[in-house]
Amino acid sequence: MGSAYAAAGVNIDEKMAGIEAIKRMVKRTATPGVLSGIGPFGGMFRSPGADAILVASTDGVGTKIKIAALAGRHDTVGQDIVNHCVNDILVQGAAPLFFMDYIGTSKVDRRVMRDIVAGLCKACTRNGCALLGGETAELPDTYPPGEYDLTGTIVGSVARKAVVTGEGIRAGDAIIGLHSSGLHTNGYSLARKAIFETAGLTVSDRFPGTGRSVADVLLAVHRSYLKPVQALMRAVRVQGMAHITGGGFPDNLPRVLPKGVCAEVHRATWTVPPVFRFIQEQGRVDRDEMYRVFNMGIGMVIMVRDVDAARALAALGRAGEKPAIIGRVVKCSSAVRLLG
Repeated sequence: MGSAYAAAGVNIDEKMAGIEAIKRMVKRTATPGVLSGIGPFGGMFRSPGADAILVASTDGVGTKIKIAALAGRHDTVGQDIVNHCVNDILVQGAAPLFFMDYIGTSKVDRRVMRDIVAGLCKACTRNGCALLGGETAELPDTYPPGEYDLTGTIVGSVARKAVVTGEGIRAGDAIIGLHSSGLHTNGYSLARKAIFETAGLTVSDRFPGTGRSVADVLLAVHRSYLKPVQALMRAVRVQGMAHITGGGFPDNLPRVLPKGVCAEVHRATWTVPPVFRFIQEQGRVDRDEMYRVFNMGIGMVIMVRDVDAARALAALGRAGEKPAIIGRVVKCSSAVRLLG
């Protein structure tokens, strides 16, 4: 497990071990308003005297930026980071309030900065949040010429009674999957090795099985699930949600599951997009590792009571989704079972 991704330069096990190592240090910084430690997708903070919980998250676009640089297209990565962060706080029921970005670069290029910020603004507008500000740092000795890094922080809020914690998840609950738009913002170190080094493709080549260019497939914008999930939450009570990002199904679903139950996911319930099959074949990646590195076509997982499943699917359908029941919550000692 992890050998192909580690060979591409990313060690998930080392990352997860590092997170465990810093939890105690972070816990010592907690103040009375802190309601969650490291582990949930968003950190929750109670405002003194307010009925709302603030939920914050920070993340980056990762090596997807290298694809943007190769293709000379920088209008999508700003959307990626906003939508990624929106989804991270959405799983706890929060709606975004404002977003702040950080861009570190070897040398400021006004055209590139304009395109990045245009993407940030586009996504913020669509998600109903303000782009409150940010920082652009020119660091010539840190980044290679023509490259940059993009990260961001989002703050949202949710009424105390509406917080989605996952504590109410129980055996028998239905697991619903919402489709992704592609790789989103994870697994690009492995994807680049398989696609460019092994398969020898370029960003302008046609991506096999898609009829689209390699650049179009790899730069597909990370989806925001805000509107369909909000429509769902108006229709039924959501027990828990997981944003399928770095770590895939095995590392993200356990973040919302209470002890004593696990998610039993049936892989045959959705069609894996061609981009993932191509990476698996060219990179000779074990299937279980694929599901730990990539979203494999499912970007958001939602748990509802089985009796609410039909209404949930109908509400998501009206919101423009094509949802699928991809499994059930069952009693077991392991966190995730991938079947089929």
